[in-house]
Amino acid sequence: MVKLRVPPVTERLAPLISKLVASSPLRHAPFRLFYFGSIGTALGYTMQATVAAWLMATLTPSALMVALVQTATTAPALLFGLAAGALADIVDRKKVILATQILLLTATALLGAAEIAGIVGPASLLLVTFLIGTGFTFYMPAQQASVNGFVSREELSRAVALGAVAMNLARAIGPALAGALAAWVGSGNALLASAAFFGLMLISLRSWRNRELALPGVPEKLFSGVLSGLRFARHSPAMRSLISRNLTFSVCASALWALLPVIARDQLSLGAGGYGLLSAGFGVGAVFGALSIPGELQRRSLNSIVVSAVFLWIVATVLVALARVPGLAVLGTCGAGMAWVGVLASLSAGTQSTAPAWVRARAVAMNLVSMQASLALGSVVWGALAAATNTRVALATSAGTMILLYGLNRRTRVQMGSEADVSPGTQLPDLAIAFEPLPDDGPVLIQIEYQIPPEHREAFIRAAHAAQRTRRRNGAISWRVFRDLSEEGRFVERFIIASWAEYVRLRQRMTIADRKLQERMEDFQRNGVPIRISRLIGIESN
Repeated sequence: MVKLRVPPVTERLAPLISKLVASSPLRHAPFRLFYFGSIGTALGYTMQATVAAWLMATLTPSALMVALVQTATTAPALLFGLAAGALADIVDRKKVILATQILLLTATALLGAAEIAGIVGPASLLLVTFLIGTGFTFYMPAQQASVNGFVSREELSRAVALGAVAMNLARAIGPALAGALAAWVGSGNALLASAAFFGLMLISLRSWRNRELALPGVPEKLFSGVLSGLRFARHSPAMRSLISRNLTFSVCASALWALLPVIARDQLSLGAGGYGLLSAGFGVGAVFGALSIPGELQRRSLNSIVVSAVFLWIVATVLVALARVPGLAVLGTCGAGMAWVGVLASLSAGTQSTAPAWVRARAVAMNLVSMQASLALGSVVWGALAAATNTRVALATSAGTMILLYGLNRRTRVQMGSEADVSPGTQLPDLAIAFEPLPDDGPVLIQIEYQIPPEHREAFIRAAHAAQRTRRRNGAISWRVFRDLSEEGRFVERFIIASWAEYVRLRQRMTIADRKLQERMEDFQRNGVPIRISRLIGIESN
């Protein structure tokens, strides 16, 4: 009798894995190391948060103290999120990631050692957990904004989707692994194990060669960097659309996140295992959703993917609300996981493709803060509604609210940025000035005088107002175009920048798309008449 040899599972999977790697950004060794380091950090963080919550439950019977562990984990994102984004744009991102990994590893290891020694109390546990949450808050914008330096723009959406896979795998695997280790070797050793995962990113940083150089000139200060990021978002229609979509989705989607334990316990009469099953369904759906995004972005627009995912979430939420058996609820959470990644990973890819390098981490941070704030606010609202009624009513109301917000916001469209949106503009000529002001001198008044023939007047004004957004988001605190009443055809564009250093940055922040908008204004200038530019700096009285 001839025995047929069945190849082991690893032999059958190896060619498939090799094929997937060969066609993905993981074929680049630097990105592959960075990616596995990112998985390690996500696992370490989710494991630490899980063990910390369990450890608090063993230290005190107070439900409030246990709940405060989650607050200590997430509060830093709301408190320091914008500052974290600004820091990652001002300082070398590699240094930010290195510092945060050392903080995460050290704090988690010390917490584990203290638990083994029996000297951890509720207050110290909350303090260290808050410190770890702060480190992770400063890590995330720097990590996400660094992806562009490892892959081409054509591969960006796939790289971002892989990041979504990493985070959702960590959410699915991290708590289970942490719980198993805590039960097997104790909470202290489980914390030491989670600390070891942070070392993976430290190893990957050794081979990192940063391709994105900081802008020359005087570096921004942290507070002014935060203001610059907010100004960019305010005057960038693309960023406003991305943040708006994030807010309207997250505030409604928070209902399922906040009520999932109660759904398992009260609506489905399941125990902790049932809650784990629903969470696993969400994680599986999230992984499938992340894997499908790159292919979808090649066939469809970013806006259509986000809208489809929003409606998938609505259907999934209603399905969970109607579920009376676990199988139907798991199907609903699986669909919700796909929709969650479909919306947020797509918006993340849109953000990273839209924001230039000088503000990219701040743009990422604003999306993260928007999501966290929406989740925090929505959780309170939907939790209160569920307490007053039940989980079915709360979930159905959240789905209805999402439909309403989509209807009100349906004209808001999101899209991937183009190469011209983020690529630096052409090198500008050196400034012809009599003396070099100090960096903090200012404010600076820029006055540009045009001579426009009557037949081009309306087109020039439209072009000027289109260029206004680029002036403002790159640094201008005020802008206006004036028409001379005494000289026909003379128009003056005037804008003010807070300081000389900020004006130098404004010139360097210009992208190809910005430059094209300004050249459009110059195209209407009367032939043979040069455009006159004046630069005036404010002076203080003696």
